[in-house]
Amino acid sequence: MSSPTLPNIVVIMADQLMPFLTGAYGHSVVRTPNLDRLAERGVRFDAAYTPNPLCAPARAALMTGRYASSIGCFDNAAPFPSDQPTIAHLLTNAGYETALCGKMHFVGPDQLHGFRRRLNPDIFPAGMDWVPTVDENGRFPRGGHAHSYVPPEVGVRPWTKFLTYDEETAFRATEFVRERARHERTEPFFLLASFHHPHDPFHVTQDLWDLYDGAPIDLPEPWDGRGRSALDRWLDEAHDTGGVDLADPDAMRALRRAYYGLVTYVDRKVGQIVAALEETGQLEDTVIAFTSDHGDMLGERGMVQKRCFYEWSARVPLIISFPDGRGAGTRVAAPVSMMDLAPTLADLARVDPADRMPMDAESLLPLLDGGAAADDERLGARVVYSEYHAEKVHAPAFMVRRGGHKYIHVYGHGSQLFDVAADPAERHDLAGRPEAAGLCAELHGLLAERFDAAALDAAARDSVRRRALIKDAMRRNGTRWDHVPVPPDDDRYVR
Repeated sequence: MSSPTLPNIVVIMADQLMPFLTGAYGHSVVRTPNLDRLAERGVRFDAAYTPNPLCAPARAALMTGRYASSIGCFDNAAPFPSDQPTIAHLLTNAGYETALCGKMHFVGPDQLHGFRRRLNPDIFPAGMDWVPTVDENGRFPRGGHAHSYVPPEVGVRPWTKFLTYDEETAFRATEFVRERARHERTEPFFLLASFHHPHDPFHVTQDLWDLYDGAPIDLPEPWDGRGRSALDRWLDEAHDTGGVDLADPDAMRALRRAYYGLVTYVDRKVGQIVAALEETGQLEDTVIAFTSDHGDMLGERGMVQKRCFYEWSARVPLIISFPDGRGAGTRVAAPVSMMDLAPTLADLARVDPADRMPMDAESLLPLLDGGAAADDERLGARVVYSEYHAEKVHAPAFMVRRGGHKYIHVYGHGSQLFDVAADPAERHDLAGRPEAAGLCAELHGLLAERFDAAALDAAARDSVRRRALIKDAMRRNGTRWDHVPVPPDDDRYVR
């Protein structure tokens, strides 16, 4: 096929996938041959972070290039306002056919946010069903996630609704790619395909389980419970980590084995999409990006799920492959944010800066040139932030990563400082040490410039109160916002 003026763009997302347990990021056991090839053909970002370690806010930030709190997306039940320009709006206006497939966790009546078509429904509710209210004892009633991290809730199942969903997502994505080729459309396309896995529940088919039979399985590093932050304690209570034994090696071996299988499953879905591009002659015209919304603690530090800023929760994979081979096989060490994809894609589509609204994110393209010396300079120059609000926590929390240091602050409840370059397991909290006082003050100042913690705390609490009222009325009225796509039937069937 002849190359279009602008490249096609395919963004593939996983949910709750940290980079450490992929072959593409150097794991010797977990099988990800398709991601491995993508990294060989493209650029691997080795310090990519989520802008918010929770599904819906992270995805809103990805779509807009803005911090989710700035548009009121505080948690998994906060509406994504339809008056916020997204990368799909920008690419639509740039002449792209835009299509969304899979899980995006958009909350609210707008389930397109600039996409021309949505190819299948979301697996999670579009309403305010999960507003993070507390009971009379100040506890979050929706919780107990830790129980899904140990047997018998971990292991082999014949099939699950979540596997069905990802199969449908992969089919619709590859169908879109093939139909594009069949109709020989000349306009470029933007496809975002987003999978549920390896998000819990950690249920795998027998063949995925058997892939890692006898394989060495990494176990969480032993943790004695020292240095628990307020954020850690709130999440432990909400997830009920005290109700299960996350130190049991057999339980953790089963958890990680199932997770390995689900990572390989997602890798196969990536391979199906890339194969469809290649088989239809469109791969040579297509930029492919792979990422996740956040990671999963998977028993590290005795914790589960996400919602915190430790590396296993906040770090994400980010790989971008270019049709001209730009940066093939290179690694970028500088800290970046997953939401930096929004201005990056706008640059690739050559969207005029005058036609964009301001973004908090920065394009990644300047990081691809200049070699190792430039990368070393950018490692210290780039600053990446992340935030977390409302859901299962009693105060907002923030992270800033600059150079090799990560500073975490829970509003009104203390701070942590880690040298993640020298201490990647984050065993040694430097906050409180006299020699680190200046650095803590400097990084705290950066956070204070970026986020007004007191104002965000008040705004999030007010948002929860408003949404709790609306949720009750929606339930009584039977109101649903879930998207049911209508496929174009004009040429799907013989009539």
